[in-house]
Amino acid sequence: MAEMVRDKESANKNVASYRGERTNEPSLSRTFLDASSEEELLAGIKKEREAGRLPSNVAMGMEILYRNYKKAVFQSGNPRADEIVLSNMTVVLDRIFFDVEEPFDFSPYHKALREPFDYYLFGQNYIRPLVDFRTSYVGNISLFYEMEEKLQQGHNIVLMSNHQTEADPAIIALLLEARYPHIAESMTYVAGDRVLIDPLCKPFSMGRNLICVYSKKHMYDAPELVEMKRKANTRSLKEMALLLRGGSQIIWIAPSGGRDRPDLHTKEWYPAPFDVSSVDNMRRLAEHSGTPGHIYPLALLCHDIMPPPPQIEKEIGEERVISFHGVGLSVAPGINFSEIAAVCENPEEQAKEAYTKALYNSVTEQYNVLKSAIHGKQGLSASIPSVSLSQPWYQ
Repeated sequence: MAEMVRDKESANKNVASYRGERTNEPSLSRTFLDASSEEELLAGIKKEREAGRLPSNVAMGMEILYRNYKKAVFQSGNPRADEIVLSNMTVVLDRIFFDVEEPFDFSPYHKALREPFDYYLFGQNYIRPLVDFRTSYVGNISLFYEMEEKLQQGHNIVLMSNHQTEADPAIIALLLEARYPHIAESMTYVAGDRVLIDPLCKPFSMGRNLICVYSKKHMYDAPELVEMKRKANTRSLKEMALLLRGGSQIIWIAPSGGRDRPDLHTKEWYPAPFDVSSVDNMRRLAEHSGTPGHIYPLALLCHDIMPPPPQIEKEIGEERVISFHGVGLSVAPGINFSEIAAVCENPEEQAKEAYTKALYNSVTEQYNVLKSAIHGKQGLSASIPSVSLSQPWYQ
C-alpha cells in the first residue's frame, strides 16, 4: 500500500511540476502534455509524425514503449495502474519529443539536471512501478553505511559492477533510497555513448551524474570515427581524474564494457567477464588521485525489468521489452590491490589479472545468491555467510 501511495504522489508531483515548466515554452508543442487519455497520447504520436516533427523510427519506438510499459505496470496488479501509466507516459513521451525539438548535448562530465525539471525524480517515477519490492533484496546493506562514512571523510568509492539494463542507475537508487538517499542521488555512473544519443533513453540519462565514454564494444562500429572516440575518451578520463582529486566521490563502472547477456545455448544469465585493462585503469585513477580510495565489488540482478537485445546491435533504437519483477543489489567488502599483488610472483602483470579475477569472482558469488533469492524463490533464506540479504524498505 505504501508503494501504491508513493507511486501516485510521485507521478502527480512530476506531472504538476512538468506542466509548470512547459508553460514557459510556448513555442514548443504540448501535444503529449495536454493528453488526458491513452487514445490522445497515441493520436499525438501519429499527429507529430505526420507533421514531420517526429521521425518515423522515433514515433514507432514511442508507441512500442507505451504499450510495453502499460503491459508491465498492469502485471503488478496495482489498482491504480491506469493512472500510473497515463501520468508517467505523459511526461515520458513529452520529454522524448522535447529532446527531438531541442536536442541536449552531453559534456564529458554530466551533472544530473534537477531543475527546473527534476530528471532524477522523473527516472525514479518511471522505473518504480516496475519493481516488485516484495521479491527484491539488497545484500550486505551495512557496507553502504561504511561507504557513507568514508565519503564524509573525503574518501572516494569505486563500485566495480556487472551491468544488466539501461535501468541499472534507477534500480540502484530505488533499492538504496530508503536508507541511503545521499548515495542514491550522488552516485556517478560511467556511461557508454549509446544511452546519450538514443532518443528513448536520453531523458533518463539526463537525470544521472555521468562520465560519458565510448564503449570498447562499439569503438569500431564506424572506422572513420575511431580517432574522435579515442580523443573523447581521453577528455572523459581527465574529467574523472579531476573528480577523484576533489574527493568524496562514489563512482559506478562496469568493467565488462557492456550489458550482461544470456548464454545462447543454456539461456542462463551471468555477469559478463571483466576487462583487465578497464579495471586497472580505474584502479590507477583512484590510487593516483591523491585522495584515499576504496574499491568494492557490486552485483546487480535486474535483467527481467528491461533485458537488452540477445546480441549486441550496432544500430541505435532497440525495442524496450519491459516487465514487472523483483530485482537485487549486493555489495561485498572492499578488495585491496596491494594485498593481491603481495602474493603474486610477477606483481606487474599477474597482479592485474588476479585483482580483476578477485573482483569478478565476488560479483559472481553475490549474483548467484541474488539469483537464488529472486529466481529460485528462496527469499531471505538464500543468504550465505558472506552475503546477508535484507529488504530495507520494510525496516
